Amino acid sequence: MADSSIFDRLKQDHDAHRQLFDKMADAKDEPDRLEKLFEQFRVEVTAHAAAEEETLYATMLARPDLREDAQHSVSEHKEIDDYLEELEDLPFNGDEWNRVFAQLKKRYLHHIDEEEEEMFPDAAKELTAEEEQKLAALFARRKPAELQRAEAETND
Repeated sequence: MADSSIFDRLKQDHDAHRQLFDKMADAKDEPDRLEKLFEQFRVEVTAHAAAEEETLYATMLARPDLREDAQHSVSEHKEIDDYLEELEDLPFNGDEWNRVFAQLKKRYLHHIDEEEEEMFPDAAKELTAEEEQKLAALFARRKPAELQRAEAETND
């Protein structure tokens, strides 16, 4: 795993997020379990997005051929964050919460599919294997700190 690329690391996270969506769907009749899974998703996605922006996106923004893809993905991260904020203000698992959560899920799945199918291959053409490995190592260092920050926001 030491020589994995940034794309491998990000895809691993995406797969974990997809699994959390599946677990949340299975827990729809178990409010306590659903709430724990949702909180796990919120913390994980918040940390993932921040670390991704600080590593891959920052690198892409510095390259004219990749800048537009990175800007698009940053705007999608903001949209996901807006959904998470909206959910905070709604009664958990109520009708409105479920409606907004369904929108969040649809947009997030679209976002990660788009990254994996379009943005990652485009970026891989521009980055060297060494750069991809350095970004993966940087991501691995950044994400734990971002997880701590996202968890702390829960306790505020």
